[in-house]
Amino acid sequence: MKFFINTKVHSKKLLFNSALIFFILSCNENIKTDNIHNISNEVVEIYLIETLDEPRGFCLDIKGYKSNANIDNGLQAHTCYSYQGIVAVDQSFDLLRINENEFFMPSFDVCMEAESLDKTANLRLRSCVKNELQKFIFTDEGKIKLEKNKNLCITISQKNSVEGGGGNPVHLIRNIELQNCEMDLSPYQTWGIRL
Repeated sequence: MKFFINTKVHSKKLLFNSALIFFILSCNENIKTDNIHNISNEVVEIYLIETLDEPRGFCLDIKGYKSNANIDNGLQAHTCYSYQGIVAVDQSFDLLRINENEFFMPSFDVCMEAESLDKTANLRLRSCVKNELQKFIFTDEGKIKLEKNKNLCITISQKNSVEGGGGNPVHLIRNIELQNCEMDLSPYQTWGIRL
């Protein structure tokens, strides 16, 4: 659990630094406060703690390829691109917004949203409107729960992975959906955050 505690400490430091920048900028009469939200936040990837059949790990990912990914196709679990040295645009989430229970993907200006508040609901991407389908809690135990129905966790498929269209070795893909949060599903429901 040390990882999750460190993430919160890092997040608090980032929040403090953002507040400090806001304070400094607001003291300068020549800078408009409208420009303050242009301060870039750190992006992170959200990865499954258990690697399953993919040694590089699985990350939440937009279906499609990096900047050409199609937000209308929703989210999946895909080989993490961090082995290439960076967090890919179609796997990057805003760290500060996660702490506000919003999973915002800044490169596409969309938020993760459940199709419904029910078990087996898929995850899609929509404009951020802060509705109940877009509010998720990242718990200290690594579960990502729907705020309105805390019995549901983001769950990677237990079925075998399918091969994607690229990578060497080839990238792997699995579906994700909301399932009841259960101890025996823990390997499929426990996530981490990586810079």
